[in-house]
Amino acid sequence: MTVKSVSLLSPAKLTLEQYHQIVDSGALDESHIELLNGELVEMPSEGALHANKSTKAAEYLRDLLGKQGGKQVQIREGHPITIPSSNSEPEPDIATVRRLNSYEQHHPYPEDIFWLIEFSDSSLKKDLDPKAKVYAAAGIAEYWVVNLQAIELVVMRDPVEGEYRSQAVWTTGAIEPLGFTGVGVEVDLLLGR
Repeated sequence: MTVKSVSLLSPAKLTLEQYHQIVDSGALDESHIELLNGELVEMPSEGALHANKSTKAAEYLRDLLGKQGGKQVQIREGHPITIPSSNSEPEPDIATVRRLNSYEQHHPYPEDIFWLIEFSDSSLKKDLDPKAKVYAAAGIAEYWVVNLQAIELVVMRDPVEGEYRSQAVWTTGAIEPLGFTGVGVEVDLLLGR
């Protein structure tokens, strides 16, 4: 008896250029998706708790970081970042990026990003695994996930070979983002306490 090997079908991968052509065509206007590793990934609808906490956190960070005269910082909420190395264009809840005029021509690239924050409830598994790996592989120094299920902050740092080597869970206190020495971000305020 001869056994034939069966190849499994894998999803077609998109390049960033192909994805942008689809977006520009309007074909995805009614969809809530992002591009991760060349694949279209559906994003869950944002619940009231998620929207409220991420909005308050962004306002808090704008106020806190706006007082840092030396750095030109922009807080972007729910807007794409572009990661060419993995054909990814995720939309983190909060992206703390360098303030540049070039964002009229392109979204922020990894080298423009200080750190990213996701607020996660139903998307927790996706945010802790494939997204974290995409961000680490791109060399994004710091990635925070606000776990709305456990009411805790997961802080990932030190990206090496597609993984964050440092991961800590915070439930209270103040944490200094790597790019902002002397600035303490109050964990309770991020968690909405």
